[in-house]
Amino acid sequence: MSITVAKNAGFCFGVNRAVEMVEQSAKNDDQVVTLGPIIHNRHAVAHFAEMGVRVIENPVEAQPGQTVIIRSHGISKAVQEILEQRGANIVDATCPFVKRIHNIVADAEREERLPVVIGTRTHPEVQGIAGWCNHCEIFETADELLQWANSDQIQSDSPICMVCQTTSTESLWKICCEIAKKQFTNLKIFDTICKATEFRQNEAARLSAVCQAMVVVGDTHSSNTNRLASICREHCDKVVMVDNAEELVPDFFDGATEVGITAGASTPAWIIKEVNKTMSEIINAEAVQEESFEALLEQSIKTLNTGDKVTGIVTGIGTTEVQIDLGTKHAGYIPYDEVSADPSVKPEDILKVGDEIEVFVVRVNDQEGTCQLSKKKLDGMKVWDDMATWCEEKTVVDAVITEENKGGLVANVKGIRVFIPASQSDVAKGGDMAAMVGQKVQMKITEVNRARRRVIGSVRAVSAESRKAAQEKIWNEIQECAKYHGVVKSLTSYGAFVDIGGVDGMVHVSELSWNRIKTPADVVSVGDELDVYVISFDAAKHKISLGYKTAEMNPWNKFMMNYNVGDVVDAKVVKLMTFGAFAEIIPGVDGLIHISQIANKRIGKPEDVLTEGQEVQVKITEVDAENKRISLSIRALLQEEEAEEVAEEAAEVAAEETADVAAEEVSEEA
Repeated sequence: MSITVAKNAGFCFGVNRAVEMVEQSAKNDDQVVTLGPIIHNRHAVAHFAEMGVRVIENPVEAQPGQTVIIRSHGISKAVQEILEQRGANIVDATCPFVKRIHNIVADAEREERLPVVIGTRTHPEVQGIAGWCNHCEIFETADELLQWANSDQIQSDSPICMVCQTTSTESLWKICCEIAKKQFTNLKIFDTICKATEFRQNEAARLSAVCQAMVVVGDTHSSNTNRLASICREHCDKVVMVDNAEELVPDFFDGATEVGITAGASTPAWIIKEVNKTMSEIINAEAVQEESFEALLEQSIKTLNTGDKVTGIVTGIGTTEVQIDLGTKHAGYIPYDEVSADPSVKPEDILKVGDEIEVFVVRVNDQEGTCQLSKKKLDGMKVWDDMATWCEEKTVVDAVITEENKGGLVANVKGIRVFIPASQSDVAKGGDMAAMVGQKVQMKITEVNRARRRVIGSVRAVSAESRKAAQEKIWNEIQECAKYHGVVKSLTSYGAFVDIGGVDGMVHVSELSWNRIKTPADVVSVGDELDVYVISFDAAKHKISLGYKTAEMNPWNKFMMNYNVGDVVDAKVVKLMTFGAFAEIIPGVDGLIHISQIANKRIGKPEDVLTEGQEVQVKITEVDAENKRISLSIRALLQEEEAEEVAEEAAEVAAEETADVAAEEVSEEA
């Protein structure tokens, strides 16, 4: 006959954390109380009583300045406010998993969603959850939930947020989720079962399925202990709950060859050990099982050292740290800034509760029972090994450019700083390297010096092969008038160099614009994308002359398509000469207003009437398409205005004369 002890038996992370907080507070303060039993185990409560820690049942019992420890089940917002008003020093030992549910229901209510809690109504954890919203619905069974969902109390499209008690069974939660998904169309579901509870329950199910008898150790008031017993009874006919070793009955084990032990989250390790020892004496279990359990206990109190690499389970993700169960007496945690070398990465993006991760031990505090860990440091150590391999195998790696410095660029490759010399940055000489900051690139590692923590990379090495292939393709296919979409790589005083896909061609300054420009920068900038065409090329010398301006861009063509002789247009005086004034009709097209056409009278010089920059109305009187010359006239418009005025005056005189004649005729008749 043999005994098997569940590996996940006993204190969970939240309970262990609460117990440690009580012990630490009791060492530093002789006025410590807990609001309700710190855990559901009378032996642990009695132990704390011997240390001078009292239990109060009502927050109004708290005295000003007294240290009040909130148990792992958590409390309502109203109770917390009473403690604050009483002037108590609050030590919050609420399990991080429970605290997360408080935040979920509070957020749900702000979103005008109805919180629905699956759990035991009278359980302090559920009562505490309910106290973080003004109204919620609590259901203990799937039937209760279904009956409510089909009633007139709720509509199918009502906004619902559903959570569950951390110690709820996985089977009940899954059934409730299925019901809710079928009944409600506006539903948010948060799986809030504690993973440690889930592991414990799954292990109890597996163990009870292969054992002829199961012993569940824990306080009868413990919700999770009762659920363990219920799960075991589903798979095993002989299941007994015991508070301690004294409650074991020898006859219970008759006929059993395999006996299992599991324990609730509130059961101290020394009680489990005592039960196991007593059972071994009763059934004469094989010594190897006793030794196995002793080894398990030894593991739970093993010492950690700075620099160790250890494996743990993520048990919670808080606001400043990630909690890790290392399987030891230490409460492991990873500060947020030690999760990843990438500051933009959020812990919840790469970790979730239940994940098994390997970490580096940064600092161990045996007095407080804590252990600071780092995922970033261990990842960094592994990356250095990878760097050496990538360098040797010339592997292409992804990187992000983080800064520009005097000699080149700096990139981040999995948290390692990699220097890229300017010559290897793939930025043309004179180009704007600062524009590369923030961009994702591919590169090769060319040098690794682990001792000096120096890594050199090359972006150019990655693009070399693809650039070579692209160049060969262009030179094999290039022809005059061929069109390409390119990127401006650099500017000179005489033109712009454009990369058309691995090969640089030059657009002369005269080919950039139909207008007169002083420098290429008046039209384009480095990094601009352009549609260009080949004017000429020399394959032997690898030179290409490109054009940018097209006939469609020619302002003279635009003028000829949109204007005709006789049109009246607005123009701007751009230059005054002795013989007249030049006025811009559209950008790039000027017309001449001869001095004789500036006014309807003789003038000495154009500036007597006009000034540069002045807006005037002119009439197009002549267009010489062959020589691209345009004649304009202000005088023509003035003459037309005078003619109109004369005509109007003549009409008025004629009208008056007609009226006079009519009046005389009327007089004669009279």
